[in-house]
Amino acid sequence: MKYYTYILQCSDSTLYTGWTTDLDKRVLTHNTLKTGAKYTSMRRPVKLVYSEEFESKSMAMKRECEIKKLSRLQKKDLINKV
Repeated sequence: MKYYTYILQCSDSTLYTGWTTDLDKRVLTHNTLKTGAKYTSMRRPVKLVYSEEFESKSMAMKRECEIKKLSRLQKKDLINKV
């Protein structure tokens, strides 16, 4: 199974970071369902702007934590390197 760490850009231009096993399904959930994150439910639509793939859940979660600690400028630099 693959695991992904991702960054979404919300309609108000804020950035949201998370992890998942299914990127397409998770973005759809953020955009449409009540089971998406509360943060993104108030800032729809969201757009996937960055993702990384990992072999383990723990690696994806660790990377999520690392990205969340970055400044907005550092996150934008990460996104722009793709």
